[in-house]
Amino acid sequence: MLRQYHIRDYDFKLIVLVVSLTVIGIFAIGSAQESSQNRQIAGFVLGFFMMVVLSLFDYSIILRFYWIMYILNLVLLELVRELGVERGGAQRWLNIFGIQFQPSETAKILLLLFFAQLIMKHKDEMGSIKMVGLCVLLFIPPIALIYKQPDLSTSVMVVLLFCVVLFIGGISWKYIIMAVAVAVPAFIILLTLVLQPDQQIIDPYQQRRILAHFYPDEYATTEAYQQINSVTAIGSGMLYGKGYKNNEASSVKSGNFISEPQTDFIYAVIGEEFGFVGGCTVIVLLILISFECIMVARRAKDLAGTIIAAGVAALIGFQGFINISVATRVIPNTGIPLPFVSYGMTSLVSLYIGVGFVLNVRLQCKK
Repeated sequence: MLRQYHIRDYDFKLIVLVVSLTVIGIFAIGSAQESSQNRQIAGFVLGFFMMVVLSLFDYSIILRFYWIMYILNLVLLELVRELGVERGGAQRWLNIFGIQFQPSETAKILLLLFFAQLIMKHKDEMGSIKMVGLCVLLFIPPIALIYKQPDLSTSVMVVLLFCVVLFIGGISWKYIIMAVAVAVPAFIILLTLVLQPDQQIIDPYQQRRILAHFYPDEYATTEAYQQINSVTAIGSGMLYGKGYKNNEASSVKSGNFISEPQTDFIYAVIGEEFGFVGGCTVIVLLILISFECIMVARRAKDLAGTIIAAGVAALIGFQGFINISVATRVIPNTGIPLPFVSYGMTSLVSLYIGVGFVLNVRLQCKK
């Protein structure tokens, strides 16, 4: 599985960008909740080690076990449903031999690898409705298990990733046009229905989050509370911020204005303490990482490599956009981590694994 590579083909630029963003996250977490900083550092060390190891293994050989990846993914997600640890009304975590992790995060990478190989093996059939239907059919079980946890935010992210994979895989434009023609009016109808008082489509707390986005004044002390305070915190940082680990009573962490700011609202901490400059630095790093992955995708030796690199770019880009949009109240509140920045070992290690595969794709790129 190991091959001879040239050091000049190793993408050190991507590593520097990813590590830089992770270091910013470690510092921000240390300010938001100091007790979580050491675990995040441990996650960084583990993730970095796995990234380097996987970058030296031929991804083409690893992808031969794509059906095992798919089955393993379903098994882990089903175990969450049967034996998962419940927290905050959601059952998303699994405890195996004392190690607690979130299978919905690993599912993103496993599904990406599975569909990369599946589509490459049937690339000449991607223009047929039969092949597209097969991909959708195989996608339904894992996405259903993730949604039932319940985890609407991760479900949306995985659906976006699946759409990117199909697009890169060469799905016919007529299917894309048909999907958009159906999806847009369907979304409008669905949004209208979920806003009705007696709706049974989504959970009540999910409906309240959507209502809080449209009517923030009515939910200022409940569902809209965190987002309003997040925007206030980011704005109060102005150009250079209030300073790292500042002790102002009005700060996010000192005033308890946001519950668990080290996770979904870590961007508010960065905006407050490092200001506009710090917030822009995070955004620029996310864009550069995604762009670098896209550049790798363009030069990949085969379709599977292209899908992997482009999929990781989409995962980091879309997830970063959603998290920052929530922190700045552009979209309704939904719990999704900021890539490489938010506290969470499973998310961090999974992303480093994804980057490890991108690095190997880069090592085998066409000259």
